[in-house]
Amino acid sequence: MAKNNTIQKLKKIWDIEDLRTRILNTILFLLVYVAGTQILLPGIDSKILSRATTEGGWTDLINQFSGGAFSKASIFALGIMPYITASIVIQLLGMAVPQFQKLQKEGESGRKKMQTYTKFLTIAVTAFQAYGYLNLYVGGKEAIVIDGFLFMFTSICIMVSATLFLMWLGEKITEKGIGNGVSILITVGILARLPMAIMEEFKEAFTGDAAGGRTFFLIVEYLAWFFVVLFTIAIVKAVRKVPLEYPKQMVAGGAINKVQGGGRRYLPLKIAMAGVMPIIFAQAIMFLPTGLAGSDFLGDGFKGVMAEIGDPNSVWYNITTAVLIVVMTYFYTAMVVNPRQMAEDFKKQGAFIPGIKPGNDTANYIDGIMSKIMFPGALFLALIAILPVFARMANVNTGFSYFFGGTSLLIMVSVVLDTLQQVDGYLLMSHYDGLMKTGKVRGESSLSESSSVGMI
Repeated sequence: MAKNNTIQKLKKIWDIEDLRTRILNTILFLLVYVAGTQILLPGIDSKILSRATTEGGWTDLINQFSGGAFSKASIFALGIMPYITASIVIQLLGMAVPQFQKLQKEGESGRKKMQTYTKFLTIAVTAFQAYGYLNLYVGGKEAIVIDGFLFMFTSICIMVSATLFLMWLGEKITEKGIGNGVSILITVGILARLPMAIMEEFKEAFTGDAAGGRTFFLIVEYLAWFFVVLFTIAIVKAVRKVPLEYPKQMVAGGAINKVQGGGRRYLPLKIAMAGVMPIIFAQAIMFLPTGLAGSDFLGDGFKGVMAEIGDPNSVWYNITTAVLIVVMTYFYTAMVVNPRQMAEDFKKQGAFIPGIKPGNDTANYIDGIMSKIMFPGALFLALIAILPVFARMANVNTGFSYFFGGTSLLIMVSVVLDTLQQVDGYLLMSHYDGLMKTGKVRGESSLSESSSVGMI
């Protein structure tokens, strides 16, 4: 029965011409991206690079987001991450620098200027990262067969052009496909590693002397992963609904005046309001100890401490990461969500929280609720970030352990849910039932459809 219902849903999706076209466009664009990850930079011996490549550490973490292109020295080795870095920097400037705050208030023209600044910063970030990648990672493994300035210059130009092409591809997916293009490109890069990681787990389970015991462990492992994914979905979609009363309005309708509007809606405050940003910031900061450990300007004792903190498998690395994530969750949420501005907007609309006076009392009430739900949300993000380490401690393969938590799992869950919501919207507009029985993905609310608070 469930199988037939699923087939009927898929037929309904295929029957909507616009939705069908968008899905096919998305698949086509993603095939272009996957093909690009297989095109190697000229002047690099891929055999030497593959023999010298080892799993683990920060390089394996970066490789997760590029679909394996990083370890292959592909033209898409840096992926879309330089654009993400530039976007984060511009977003932070928009919160702290008055000139950028002014641009944000100028509407569409200001948004275009901010996007232009983001693109120029992306070029600079990509060029810097490409030089470091070629010089330290590829050059350090002695895989470059063409030495000289010309190789470095042309390779950097190719990698910058590739990142700009991925930016354009992401915009096209957003415009002509389904979902947020940049987020989908990151998700596809992550998912591209999943089949290989699963196959490696199966290979270890059914070969070797301990195959029987490993097979039982494999079942327990996949059950644990299944519940971790379910728990992540529940927390990502969990909201604290604050009731809002809207006044009724008298609307002139010829000889008869009509009363419209009014009623109760809800302000959805997400438990994981900061989304993946605190984990991204924390992981970016945790790259610093690794760099300091290799510095020639520090003493051996201090370098040893930095090497211990910078080791992803060490206790101190995970404690520091968890603390940073909690701190960054409070900081980022305070920068993005402004309870006083929300209270002022509700006051202008005539909306109010039952039992709470408009204005400062409403702002303090919303701020109090956010403070209560922010701490468990921060602890959840910290737990998700360090789960891969516990998975590796339980003898889970390194490649598959990254799917037990961290940024990879959060991004996958968030993007898949967002894409389902978009498909659901097309079905509802075409007078079909949504993908869920209620017609909307669980966790949505009436107010979140028009003015969502927080980031996924």
